[in-house]
Amino acid sequence: MADETSADINNPALQPNGEDTSPAIGLISQYVKDLSFENPNAPAVYQWQDAPQIDVQFNIAAEGVGDSLFEVALKIDVTSKTDAGTMFVIDLKYAGLFGVRNVPEDQLQPFFLAEAPRILFPFARRVVADAVRDGGFAPLLLEPIDFHGLFMQQVQQVDAEQAGAVAPVGQA
Repeated sequence: MADETSADINNPALQPNGEDTSPAIGLISQYVKDLSFENPNAPAVYQWQDAPQIDVQFNIAAEGVGDSLFEVALKIDVTSKTDAGTMFVIDLKYAGLFGVRNVPEDQLQPFFLAEAPRILFPFARRVVADAVRDGGFAPLLLEPIDFHGLFMQQVQQVDAEQAGAVAPVGQA
């Protein structure tokens, strides 16, 4: 009697049959899906004195791969060039497998396009730095990326475009 607690009685997420219906997303695995490092001008590139121009592009993709399983892939492309030519090119696709349970459909996109890349990015960043170092260059440490801010900008842009599309046309 004294051992009984009333805390669980007021929790609607706990069902009498013991079934857990609370929303949950968990990282099951993360992995390098594709990695390419090119050093097209070796060994001459190691004698170049010019500071390189670094171009970094990234993209995020999410797709269902099974029942309540989703793969989120962070694609990072890095090109380093000088006036003398290309120093190196890296193409990395780093992915994570996420399990999803009882999450509302409208909450999946924000997670997959903002939170999941935030979780995966530090590991992808390390793969890029190691590949550049192993290619004979100083490690390239990518700047942190505000995935949530970028997602919110994208949402605002889509909202603005939709608001412009439904504006009255032909008023005089």
